[in-house]
Amino acid sequence: MSDELSTALLRLEPSDRARLGEALRVLLDRGSILGGEGPHADLYHWAYANRPWIEEMTALFDLQLFWENESRLVQAVPRSGAFLLRLRLDATLVLLTLWYEFDAAVRDRGETPPIVITAEQLNDSLRTKFEPLRKAMPSQTRLLEILRLAQRKNLLRCTAGADAARTRIEVLPTIKRVIPFQDLADWTRHADRFLAGENIADPPDENAED
Repeated sequence: MSDELSTALLRLEPSDRARLGEALRVLLDRGSILGGEGPHADLYHWAYANRPWIEEMTALFDLQLFWENESRLVQAVPRSGAFLLRLRLDATLVLLTLWYEFDAAVRDRGETPPIVITAEQLNDSLRTKFEPLRKAMPSQTRLLEILRLAQRKNLLRCTAGADAARTRIEVLPTIKRVIPFQDLADWTRHADRFLAGENIADPPDENAED
């Protein structure tokens, strides 16, 4: 940290100090600040206008920031294992499937994020891609738990439908860095390892970063 920036941080006005603390808390808890709409729009604009402060402070936690001002988002990606989620197998399969649906929609069909699917479509895609692991497929209740976790981490937005199958899922572009495959071929190689029986043991704690 440069002396000039250190001095500026020490002289922050109370309002800026509060904003800086709020930005750091959201990045550490949710992994990103979504400024396109919702409660963090003003916070995103403040963070973007004060990028050097945010960059320096998040670097202390070994986080790398990715700014997408066109989409009004900033995402913090861990460069070490301290903040990585340790997911159970069913949650891993759900996120793998959501990544696939997002990539296929954007890359193959030219759709613009967020990519919208229903819980029923997600379940159908899960069964198609991971049928040999059907015993690991989440129940409806468990699927909603996984989706709520992903929503809290700003990977998607959910809107409840008339029944669980009609739950509307908006997959956000933040998922592409949380699950950083290069392309569908890379995704397929990873999925094949699961289907071959590797990486089946559940990690001990799904919420290890909290």
